[in-house]
Amino acid sequence: MRFRDPDKMNDLVSSLLRFGVLLSSAIIVVGAVLALAKYGSSSTSNFFTYLPDRIPHGTFNVGLGGIISGLASLDPFSVIELGVMVLLATPVARVLLSVFLFAAEGDRIYVYVTATVLALLLFSILVTPLIPQFNA
Repeated sequence: MRFRDPDKMNDLVSSLLRFGVLLSSAIIVVGAVLALAKYGSSSTSNFFTYLPDRIPHGTFNVGLGGIISGLASLDPFSVIELGVMVLLATPVARVLLSVFLFAAEGDRIYVYVTATVLALLLFSILVTPLIPQFNA
C-alpha cells in the first residue's frame, strides 16, 4: 500500500484524531448523564475532595483495577475516567498509525524516528509512574 499522495496520509491521521476526540467526548457525556441520573443535580463538590497528602489527590479511584471494576458497575466517574483515557490515548494511536503509514511508504528514516517517539511516549506513560522519584 503506497501513498503517493501525502494528502491521503494526512486524511487518515486526521480521521483517527477526529474519531478519538469524538469517541472520548461521547464516553464522557455518557458518564456525565450517568452521574446526573445517579446523583441528581446536587453539588458535586462532595465527590471531589482535595487530599494533599495523597497521590492522586482526589477521593475517587484512578487505578486501572478500580476503573475496570467501576465500569462493570457503571460507576459514572469510572466512565468519565475511561473517556479521559481514550482522549489521552488518541495522540499515541496517531504516532502508532504514523509508524505503519511510513512503513507502508517504505520510508525507513521516518519509521525509525516515529518508532523512537512512540517508544518514548509509551515509556513515559507506562514506566515512569513506577519510578518512586517521579511520585514524590
